Amino acid sequence: MREAFAAWLRRRAGVTLDPIAAIPSIGSKELVALLPFLLGLRAGDRVVVPTVAYPTYAVGALVAGCEVVASDDPDACAGARLVWVNSPGNPNGRVATAAQLRSMVEAARTAGAVIASDECYLEFGWDATPVTALHPDVIGDDPSGVLSLHALSKRSNMAGYRFGAVAGDPDLIARLLEIRKHLGLMVPMPVQRAATAAWGDDAHVEEQRARYLRRRAVLRPALEAAGFRVDDSEAGLYLWATRGEECWETVAALAERGVLVAPGDFYGQAGARHVRLALTATDEAIGGAAARISGGDTV
Repeated sequence: MREAFAAWLRRRAGVTLDPIAAIPSIGSKELVALLPFLLGLRAGDRVVVPTVAYPTYAVGALVAGCEVVASDDPDACAGARLVWVNSPGNPNGRVATAAQLRSMVEAARTAGAVIASDECYLEFGWDATPVTALHPDVIGDDPSGVLSLHALSKRSNMAGYRFGAVAGDPDLIARLLEIRKHLGLMVPMPVQRAATAAWGDDAHVEEQRARYLRRRAVLRPALEAAGFRVDDSEAGLYLWATRGEECWETVAALAERGVLVAPGDFYGQAGARHVRLALTATDEAIGGAAARISGGDTV
């Protein structure tokens, strides 16, 4: 499994590493939530999370008793022990450039912090090409202090298998492995076999990319015709939309038309005027939602 994952990183992300510098996790969420604990963070330690972010970054830090700082500014890394970045981002689909990632990595290293990069949407770039934090353009040939997290739930539609993987700094990976095996956090062999097959095949990912692009081409114009602005959304499985009002007003208006969306403030107060629309429903459901959204001059 490690060899298949390392081969995928080389083939699809331009990263060459020894398979020993990668381990599986029981889905990526488990590792995201437990990482502060596994790294030995204590009450009062600072964890930096993106301003608009998957809430488990903050929840995992809070469970460990840490202080959470929401910021996308490298200067916020000062005094931190762990820094999260997420590109392509959930919910907003924002893609960080290699230069932006390099700036965050350098700031985290100066602070003596680990930088964890959640990259589970890496192969779903639309208007920008996502880059991993382990790419030579970001870290050169030095992975120290850097962890890159991946999963098969999005890439291969294998959410129920609960398979993720993390690669990067060999010393950090060795620490995580040593602790995790004593906590019983091993991935069952049948799941590892399935993961090995999935990492080794790119054809199904290209097929899925084509599906998401078709759905995006239907849903985005419908939103824009109904007076929405779609921000970021350069990659990933979502559209990050606003019509300049509080997100719950938008949620209610769309619900009246039978369209369920996620309120942006679920991902932090910086998202309070946006909603997240997923491209993961069927083609038929996406088409129906688009028709109901664009059924009038405005929603």
